[in-house]
Amino acid sequence: MARPRKRRRVCGLPHHKTFGPLNRIDANEEIILTVDEYEVIRLIDLEGLEQEECAQRMEIARSTVQRIYVGAKKKIADFLVNGKILKIEGGDYIVCDVNPGKCSPCYRGCHRHSRNREGHKCERNNISDKEEE
Repeated sequence: MARPRKRRRVCGLPHHKTFGPLNRIDANEEIILTVDEYEVIRLIDLEGLEQEECAQRMEIARSTVQRIYVGAKKKIADFLVNGKILKIEGGDYIVCDVNPGKCSPCYRGCHRHSRNREGHKCERNNISDKEEE
């Protein structure tokens, strides 16, 4: 039996989910970009993270990030070059509940050990650094 697929952690859902050519009425071919593919593109290309950092944020393996990234780039290239409609939907993901939309690498520890990288208590636990000292 195959190992169950691990859910990918995303910091938030996209605000805009459908894209397409403005000058083409017959654009009826659709490309589906999953939410986890969108998150990888956002983290690597927009935020400038390395694949290893992206993998830590999403709580998946770096090789998985690389595979997702290659597939997402192909879909985006097909969308741009061939004038297809791009929709962002689906995938196997969990939306980050620490600080939606403003997820930061320092929050990664909150998901597992309730401490961030600097060893301070996580904001999610409502304990500030001053209370610890």
